[in-house]
Amino acid sequence: MNLANPIQRARMEEGGPDRSLPVRFILSMISIGYGAIVQCRHTLYQKNIFQTKKLPCVVISIGNLTVGGTGKTPMTIHLARMIKRLGYHVGVISRGYRGSAEKIGGVVCDGRTISMGPDIAGDEPFMIAKKLKSVPVLVGENRFIAGMRAVREFEVDVILLDDGFQHLRLERDVNLVLLDCKSPFGNGHLLPRGTLREPIGSLFRGDAFVLTRCDSCEDATINTSKRLPPDKPVFISSHRPFVSHIFKTGDISVESDLSESFTNNYDFLKGHPAVCFSGIARNNEFMHTVNNIGCTVTRFFSFSDHHRYSGQDLKKIAAAAELTNAEFILTTAKDFVRIPKGIKWPSDFVVIDVEISFGPDEDGFNEFIKSWIEGFKKKTNDKHV
Repeated sequence: MNLANPIQRARMEEGGPDRSLPVRFILSMISIGYGAIVQCRHTLYQKNIFQTKKLPCVVISIGNLTVGGTGKTPMTIHLARMIKRLGYHVGVISRGYRGSAEKIGGVVCDGRTISMGPDIAGDEPFMIAKKLKSVPVLVGENRFIAGMRAVREFEVDVILLDDGFQHLRLERDVNLVLLDCKSPFGNGHLLPRGTLREPIGSLFRGDAFVLTRCDSCEDATINTSKRLPPDKPVFISSHRPFVSHIFKTGDISVESDLSESFTNNYDFLKGHPAVCFSGIARNNEFMHTVNNIGCTVTRFFSFSDHHRYSGQDLKKIAAAAELTNAEFILTTAKDFVRIPKGIKWPSDFVVIDVEISFGPDEDGFNEFIKSWIEGFKKKTNDKHV
């Protein structure tokens, strides 16, 4: 029996009262226990029973309150590029989730050369490294050790802590909390009954909030903003899709360059048949993007987040493309880095990526980050006088 489906239906409040009520009850009981553990952990850190550690540089955490899907990776890339333009040396620290280097740690990229693949680094750190080739990217369960290594070996001024909101062991100077404006708190329940990683009240730890995917939900944006701490800044952003690469019929590999965007023009896809697949936190969002692009989806394959594609998976996708006479096969940039070599694709292969756009809030967000970094630098210099 696949437990994922009834759990998913319970989280989405689907399945009717008779079918999902027992599952909801069981999950609710587990959520109560989970919430007690989370609260106990917070209390132990607040009372300094569990110690936090401080790095000798600015630490900006990019995190969220729910499981996956708010845009932490594109935000990390956006922020790294922006801080680099300000003239600072920036590095990225990630846990390296589901990569073999997660426990032992290591350098994914030294700012010149990428030394780990996605299986070792984890797919998200690897993708960040591919896009930020001149920025050091390190992984490790112990983010303090990884951070100290970044300071010693690469002399970084600023560290971006990817998915760091719940990582209380490391002190941070700025807590950026990302909230999907379409579903900022899921169904309002903690894991596993819902998607909340900790109670909504934990938002008080945030220094600023970024509402993501706000291009089509003005009312939701207003309602979400009302539930946030009134004394903290709130920035509005959207996910802007683009075609990062097109590969002609044949074999592709993860070694292909993903550092440059290809085009924001989707006319070549409109009205043409395509097979699509993704294994991200919210596959429906990718489906929504594909539909907006305007291609005709003949088959859509949905996999779990961080899915490791087997040869059999990809052969099924290729076979569907042949069977439906699809002219294109579409996937996300995050999925692309997990595709093994050796599959001969019968159609042109298109990689869809997203970038963060703050629109009118761009200057305000940049100034907010700049002021925090400059404030830290001034404080540090004053101590040395």
